[in-house]
This record gives sequence, structure tokens and C-alpha cells, in this order.
Amino acid sequence: MRLELNIDWKRTLLIAADMVLAVYLLLAFTSWHTQEAHARKKCARVFIDIADENENGFLKSADIKKLLESERIFPLGQTLGNISMRDIEDRLRLMPFVKTAQCYATQQGYVYVTVTQRTPVLRVKAASGDDYYIDDNGGVMPNSQYTSDMIIATGDFNRQYATQCLFVLAQTLMGNDLWRNLVEQINVQEDGTVELVPRVGDHIVNIGTLPDSPVQRKREQMIREHTERQMNRLELFYRYGLCHAGWKKYDYISLEFCNQIVCRKRKEEPPAEVQAKPDNDAASSTKQQDEKPGENKEQGSKKQENKNQESRE
Repeated sequence: MRLELNIDWKRTLLIAADMVLAVYLLLAFTSWHTQEAHARKKCARVFIDIADENENGFLKSADIKKLLESERIFPLGQTLGNISMRDIEDRLRLMPFVKTAQCYATQQGYVYVTVTQRTPVLRVKAASGDDYYIDDNGGVMPNSQYTSDMIIATGDFNRQYATQCLFVLAQTLMGNDLWRNLVEQINVQEDGTVELVPRVGDHIVNIGTLPDSPVQRKREQMIREHTERQMNRLELFYRYGLCHAGWKKYDYISLEFCNQIVCRKRKEEPPAEVQAKPDNDAASSTKQQDEKPGENKEQGSKKQENKNQESRE
């Protein structure tokens, strides 16, 4: 026996479509109601997180809070529907030390503000009086109370040379653990000669002038290769030269020439003159000797007066 089922597919599809539409409307209404209730909530707490606060130290959570309060956009106590997360992010990105900023709210009524800082690679204190930082993207950052063991650049140069040349030099040095801990200061002479002041030893290292090119990418590549070559030579000289000759033997080391390292011996300071202190016994005996002639002279004068009196009598 064979059963045949007559199914009205058109009617079945219409019923299924109605069910899907009903589920969608229910979810949309529920979601709208939830969002409306969320928007009516007030911000109960604000969490400010500076991702690299301990590493860079330019910004503190108190600085972020103070700025948002001064702009009247600090979200604490405001309804979530009236808080513009976009405005908070845009305002924080205008801060000179902020790299990225993100702001969002949770269902519990909490607002989270996450900020990352720009990373400085060089501190500039030029002879012209300029005092600023250069970050890892070559951008200029204003001076602040931030202190760190980063490399300091001094000497005769302008801002263009600092951002296009010294930035690449410092970035190359900071990228190597040994060189970053070795170099303390970069000094640029009037003729463009670049000198390095190491943290160890009392001497100055001349690495010559930095190569230049009108093409930015080529110039950066040339400076990196020049820095790596000179620092490798200096490392070998430290390892096989100064370790045997002594770290205080030279006060100037020049790597300017390719095939040789020129060193200038330190001038020996003349020994300080030592004045011997007189012995106490000798001093006292000298004093007694100085006093005796005076006493004899006084006694002689008294004897002479007695003789004169006798002769008169």
C-alpha cells in the first residue's frame, strides 16, 4: 500500500516566513528595550588604563581625568546615552603624548578609557636652546618632567637634522641592547662630526659625519649601515684593545677613517706637591730655641745695669 502526501509548499513557506519575521521582531524589540534601558543608566565608575604607564611615564591617570573634567566630558555621573565616546577619544588623541585612545561602556554602567603613549627614543637639547623629544615615528614631542635613561643629543644642529638624521642614529642604537646601555650622549660638532659619549670609560668616540641623501629611504638605510659598521668596530676595539691597554689610557677615540682607529693618549696629571707637616717635638724645640736668645739678652741687660750702679757708687 502506498501513501501519498499532498503538501502545499507555498503555504508552508509563507508560514515559515511569518515565524522568522515574528522572531526577528521579538528580538529587535527586546534589543531596543535593552539599549533604551542601558542608555538611561548613569555611569557608575570610570576606569582609566594607560597601557605603558610604567615604561614611558609621560601620562598619569590623573592627567587624563583632569583633562576630561576641564573639557566637561568626564563621564562619571552622566547617563550613558548622553556620553559621546567618540568625543572623548578625539580629545585624548589631541594630547601630545597620546598615541591611541579608546573609550567604551559596559552593561553595568562602567566606562573604560584605554590610552597608549608615544615612545620617545631621543632627548634633544641643542645649542640653539631647543629642548624636546623625538618619538619612535620621528615626531617631535614637547619637553616635560619625564626622566629616563634615554640618549641625549646636544650640539650644533637644527630640528630638520634631528628628525631626519639623529633620529635614525638613535633608533639604531636603541634597537641594540649593548649599544643602548653603552651610549649616553650624542654630540654634533659645527662641522657635522658626530661624537658619542659612552657610559663606561672617560673618553669620547668620533664616528665621523652621518651620510646624507635627498631620498628619505636611502638616507635612513645609509645612516643605519654607517652606525652599525662604526659600532661594531668600536665593540671589537673595546674587546681586544682597551681591555688590554686599559680604559683610562685614551681620552679620544676616532673611528672616522675606515681602515684605522686613531686614539689620543690621556695627558698624565703632574703629581700633587705634598708639604710635610713639622713634627711636634721639633716645633717645640725650635720654639724653645727661639725663646732662649731672648731670655739671655734680658739677663745680660740686667747684669749691665748692676755694674753701672756699682761704678757710680
